[in-house]
Amino acid sequence: MKEQNAIILSNTLIARDVWKMELKTEIADLARPGQFVEIAVPGFFLRRPISVSDTGKGVLTIVYKVMGNGTDVMTGMHPGEELNLLGPLGQGFPVLEDKEAVLLLGGGVGVPPLLKTAKEYLAKGKKVDVALGFNNAADVFYLDAFEQLGIEPAVATMDGSAGVKGTVLDAVAARGIETAFVMACGPLPMLKAINQKYTDGYISLESRMGCGIGVCMGCIVHDAKGTALRVCKNGPVFPIGRVVF
Repeated sequence: MKEQNAIILSNTLIARDVWKMELKTEIADLARPGQFVEIAVPGFFLRRPISVSDTGKGVLTIVYKVMGNGTDVMTGMHPGEELNLLGPLGQGFPVLEDKEAVLLLGGGVGVPPLLKTAKEYLAKGKKVDVALGFNNAADVFYLDAFEQLGIEPAVATMDGSAGVKGTVLDAVAARGIETAFVMACGPLPMLKAINQKYTDGYISLESRMGCGIGVCMGCIVHDAKGTALRVCKNGPVFPIGRVVF
């Protein structure tokens, strides 16, 4: 884990209220799939936790959605400006040698960390399927990023304006994907449904965080025994079935 001022290389709108930012930082060389960074937005006390989407040659890519005043300020930042980062943080998605195929399931801003995950599994020679869910066509992003890897994502939108109508699991069914080992990131209702359907794999929880390093205890979830788990420190990635919804 490092704290470092990163230089913004690009900051572009890629879907409705969704932005992609590339940052020059040494943290990029340390990050694993599914980890996150804490970003200090100028003028705000608390840092913003944002997933690592991709890395390469000292460049860290994040994708963020405008959810409040802090992320709104980020949209106005330009190349050459600096952002203070703390990271990489948390437990990421494992890259397992004994799995021949993996199904990556993403919903909304849970999609970005799956890109680096896909690259890691492809580099191991594994078969990778991807299914993505969004509210509507205006929210869809990153299809091209996966297509550049040779993956055609199955897509679902809640209103049917892009892909099949329904959830990410409807997209899986429509494509006929039968891979049993999954890795997922997205909103809580989606993860709950995945937790009920699959038994082998990992889910990444989205949570409000204060410190991001396990001190403030502001992102607690529980396992079946009632043990408190910190999303920022023990997660955000957990084995399927461990967290009680």
